[in-house]
Amino acid sequence: MKVGVYFDLRNPRQWRQDPSRLYGFTIEACQEAERLGASSAWFSEHHLFDDDYLAAPLTFAAAVAARTQRIRLGTAIVIAPLHHPAEIAEQCAVVDLVSDGRLDLGLGTGYRIPEFDLYDATPNARYAQTDGTARRLRELWGKDGIRPGTVQDPLPIWMGYQGPQGARRAGLLGEGLLSADGALWGPYSKGLAEAGHSLAVGVMAGGIQGWATEDPDGDWPTVSEHLSHQLNSYRRHMVEGTGHPPPKPVDLGRVVNTDGAGPLGSFTYGTPEHVAEAIRAGTAGAPVDTVFLWASIGGMADELVMRNIATICTRLAPLLAEQKDSR
Repeated sequence: MKVGVYFDLRNPRQWRQDPSRLYGFTIEACQEAERLGASSAWFSEHHLFDDDYLAAPLTFAAAVAARTQRIRLGTAIVIAPLHHPAEIAEQCAVVDLVSDGRLDLGLGTGYRIPEFDLYDATPNARYAQTDGTARRLRELWGKDGIRPGTVQDPLPIWMGYQGPQGARRAGLLGEGLLSADGALWGPYSKGLAEAGHSLAVGVMAGGIQGWATEDPDGDWPTVSEHLSHQLNSYRRHMVEGTGHPPPKPVDLGRVVNTDGAGPLGSFTYGTPEHVAEAIRAGTAGAPVDTVFLWASIGGMADELVMRNIATICTRLAPLLAEQKDSR
C-alpha cells in the first residue's frame, strides 16, 4: 500500500497568511514529501469557501509538477459537472506532459448549490454527467482526440464515489474507485463483473480522515482546534443554498476514533501504529493501492505541516508497507 499527502490550501481568517506565501509553501511541502518518499500528492476543488479553499487543482498540480520529479499528482477531486470534458482533457494533458506522466485524475459530482450557480450549471443528474465525462475523456485522449495528447496511455481516472451505488457505477465504467473504504469492494466488483471487466482491473485509492502523531496528548489541543474548523466549515458550506438551517458545531467526541458514517463522520487520531491499524482494518479485503492523509488541516502552521509530512512518510508509510510485505 502506497501512502500520499493531501492539500486543500485553506486559509482561515483566524490563522490568515499571505495567499501567495501559502501557495509557495505548499509547493515546497510537496517537494519535501517527495524527498521523504511519499508516493503521491493530491489536491481538491471547492469554490466560494470563506477560507479560500483551492479552486483549481489541475492548475496547482501543474505548478507542483514543474518543481518535482517523481511524486505522482492527483486530484481528489475535480468537480466534473462544472467543467466541459474537453477543458478537463486538455488541462490534464498539460499536467501529464509537464510531469512526464505523473497525473492521476479523480473526478467527482460535487454537491454545493453555490458552486453550480457560479458555473451556471445544474446539480440535476450530476452522477450521469460525471459518468459521461469519464467516458468522453477516454475518447478525447484517443487517437482522434485532443492534441497534444497525454504521456500516459491510459491516464488513470478515479471515480470519487463514496457509497455502494457510486462504487457500482465506477465498476461499470471500468475505472478506479477513489475510496479507501474496503466495504465498497463488494459493489465495485459487482459493477466490474456486470460490465464484463476483469476483476483484476479493479483498483481503489482514497483519502484517510486521520492524523498520526508521536505525541497524541500534546498535539491534541492544536489539532482539535484546526479539525473543528475544517469539519464545521464543510458542514456549514454543505447546506448553503439548500434552505436548511446551519448545523450545530461539531462534537469531536462523536467523530474521533468512532465508526461514524460518511467521509466526515469519523476521524482517526493517535500514534502511527494506531492509525496504521485503523487503515488496515478499513481497507481489509479490498484492492486499495494508495491512501493519502491531510498534510494540513484547516490552516495549520508551517512547522506542524512539515512535521506531519515527516510522520506520514517516515513512520506511517513503513508500517503500511509491512502490511503488504506480510501477505
